[in-house]
Amino acid sequence: MVKRLYNWVLSWSESRWGWVALLFIALFEASWFPLPPDILLIALSLGATAKSFRFATICLVGSVVGAALGYGIGHFLWITPDGDPTSLAALFYEYVFSRESFDNVGALYERFNFWIVFTAGFTPLPFKLFTVAGGMFNINFPMFMIASLVARGMRFFLIAWMIWRFGAPIKSFIDKYFNLLATLFAVMLIGFTALGLWLFGSTDNEADDMAVEPKCEVVETRELNNDLTIEQCDTLDL
Repeated sequence: MVKRLYNWVLSWSESRWGWVALLFIALFEASWFPLPPDILLIALSLGATAKSFRFATICLVGSVVGAALGYGIGHFLWITPDGDPTSLAALFYEYVFSRESFDNVGALYERFNFWIVFTAGFTPLPFKLFTVAGGMFNINFPMFMIASLVARGMRFFLIAWMIWRFGAPIKSFIDKYFNLLATLFAVMLIGFTALGLWLFGSTDNEADDMAVEPKCEVVETRELNNDLTIEQCDTLDL
C-alpha cells in the first residue's frame, strides 16, 4: 500500500501539474497524509534544476498552510464540549497515532514549546502529530506558525539548494543521510541554545544576588550589659 502510494506521488513529477500536486501533498502531509512532500520536491527539482527554489517555495507554502490546518483540526475538531474525543479523533487514534502519543507530545510542548515544533518540522518526526497536538493542547499559535515556517523553510530550501548545486548525484546522499544529518543538526542547535540560555541565566542570577546583598560601613558600636553588641551601619553606594 505504501509502495503504491509512493509511486503515485512520484508519478506527478512527470505531469505539467506536478507543482500543484506538490502544493497539496505538502498541505495535507502536515495534517494527515502519510508520505512527506520531500519525495515529490526532489523528483521535480531533479527534472528542472533551475526551478528547485521555486518548488521549495511552493512546498513551504503548502506545508505552513497545512500546519495551520492541522492546528485547527486539533483545536476545534478533536475534543467534544464534554471533554471526550470526537469521532475524527477516535478514528485517528485507531489508525494513525495512539492517544498516548498525543499525551507525550503535550508533555513535550509544556517543556520546549518553539523547539519541539522546530524539531518536528526539520527532522523526520511525523509533523502531523505535532500540528494536531499543538491545536489540541492550545499552544501559542503565532509561536507555532513561526516555528513551522522556520523549520520547514530550512528543510525544503536546503534540499533544493543541494540539488541545484550538485544535481542528480546528490539524490542518493539525500535519501541515505539527509534525515540523519537534519536530526543531528536540530539536536546540536537546541543543545547549544539551551547551553547559552543556561550560561547567561547563571550570569544574570549572580548579578542579581550581588545586587541585593547590602554593603555597609560600621559607624557606631554599642555594648549592652557586656553581653550584647549592637552595630549600626550605613549602606554604601557602588
